[in-house]
Amino acid sequence: MEKWSLETLLHGLHDEIHQRLQIARQSFAHPGTKGDASEAIWLQMLQKYLPERYRAEKAHVVDSKGTFSDQMDVVIFDRQYSPFIFNFDGQYIIPAESVYAVFEAKQSINAGYVKYAQEKIESVQNLHRTSLPIPHAGGVYPAKPPIKIISGILTFESDWNPGMGEALRSALVSGNSILDVGCVASHGYFRYNSTTKDFDFYLGGKPATAFLFKLISMLQFSGTVPMIDVLEYSKWLNP
Repeated sequence: MEKWSLETLLHGLHDEIHQRLQIARQSFAHPGTKGDASEAIWLQMLQKYLPERYRAEKAHVVDSKGTFSDQMDVVIFDRQYSPFIFNFDGQYIIPAESVYAVFEAKQSINAGYVKYAQEKIESVQNLHRTSLPIPHAGGVYPAKPPIKIISGILTFESDWNPGMGEALRSALVSGNSILDVGCVASHGYFRYNSTTKDFDFYLGGKPATAFLFKLISMLQFSGTVPMIDVLEYSKWLNP
């Protein structure tokens, strides 16, 4: 009688992602096509394995003041409590209050792409977010402060040697925005440590699976997004 192996299952998840990213990198000649394929692979992984309370899409984010973010390769957002999402022919617009995390996806990581990801992520983090008091059976809870939006970068390879070393650390600490977490599927994943104010690198193993579990844990500790003030958005019906 065959026995299940959790180790085999978890290793298989990483191997599947790694192989698909490798095929996309080797098979497509056009950089844009290559990049689109990589984005789709990361997005499909998150859509498949994140808990149902979360959704992941390529999207713009908008706030109640009418300011839009850059288009993000991956936006992880609440679907349980979010009252609306605009979707027209696959173009998603997500209200800022609903966002849990944003990621940029690239073929390979380097200083230029780290800076590019930081700047694009700032366009989301700088958006205005509303929050309303929450009624309950015994009264009303005060308005919940907006949660911290997790930010990161997802790649298959690294332009550095070693793939995750001091060059990557130096790039991550530069700029105005900190990337909280990221995965370089061929080498490992990293996470910003708010206690030490430095980045922890986790090398080898099965990085795609390890990153996924770390991200789910971070989302769990984020709690639930605040209650959105939909009337602030409705003001745009009569400007």
